[in-house]
Amino acid sequence: MKRNPIGVFDSGIGGLTVLREITSLLPGESTIYFGDTARVPYGSKSRETIERYSFEIAAFLAKHDIKMLVAACNTASAFAVPGLARELAIPVLGVILPGARAAAQATRTGRVGVIGTEGTIKSGAYVSAIKAENPGVSAFVKACPLFVPLVEEGWAEDEITVKIAERYLAGLKEASIDTLVLGCTHYPLLKKTIASVMGDGVALIDSAASTAAEVKRTLAERGLLNDCVGAASHRFFVTDSPERFMVVGKRFFGDKLSEAGLAVLTEAQDAQKT
Repeated sequence: MKRNPIGVFDSGIGGLTVLREITSLLPGESTIYFGDTARVPYGSKSRETIERYSFEIAAFLAKHDIKMLVAACNTASAFAVPGLARELAIPVLGVILPGARAAAQATRTGRVGVIGTEGTIKSGAYVSAIKAENPGVSAFVKACPLFVPLVEEGWAEDEITVKIAERYLAGLKEASIDTLVLGCTHYPLLKKTIASVMGDGVALIDSAASTAAEVKRTLAERGLLNDCVGAASHRFFVTDSPERFMVVGKRFFGDKLSEAGLAVLTEAQDAQKT
């Protein structure tokens, strides 16, 4: 089972930032990435819908004999990871807990901001996770729904994006936070813009790197790290428009992004439960 791939899924393209960190930290591990591009975005959908989508994706990836499942989507991490972890026989990890842990450790003043999609912010998952790590933290949140389409248009550092960031982040600046969690996998591509708006005194927490470290730790604990010599393989599946995925995905994953296949999902009851 050590040679089996790690399954990584997202509502679309943003999870490639998590995959990039995983493949960088664990170059010997094979991966299968699933982007639910036909049903993106997840951020405005209900908990029940996100759970159903996530189990359908888990069923698809289970057929490829994955040894671990990573929800590289903040909304799926908030709503679906607990259920997936209960039902699946393999390790399941989301991006919220690693990011929250990093933020709780990084803050000097105990004032932490969180930005994300509407669904992630409404779930309260980051605030709960941060306070579980450090009960003395004061958390301030802001949904930033326009950031995702701006990134996918390639406008991460455009003047329009700077103006929108200034509008979104004004309240967090007024709250005098010293740490800001980028609670969406698209947001690492906005680091330069967000940093320029927030100023040098605010640490930006990208949960992708923290998640990759947690993946490595979990695989090591379970005896699942691939210690075999050989080239790792990376496969990509999407539910709509592989061509657009390839074009936009290269902004997240670079030229290493290979051909993407079109996936057909079945009902959630096919998910691995043994």
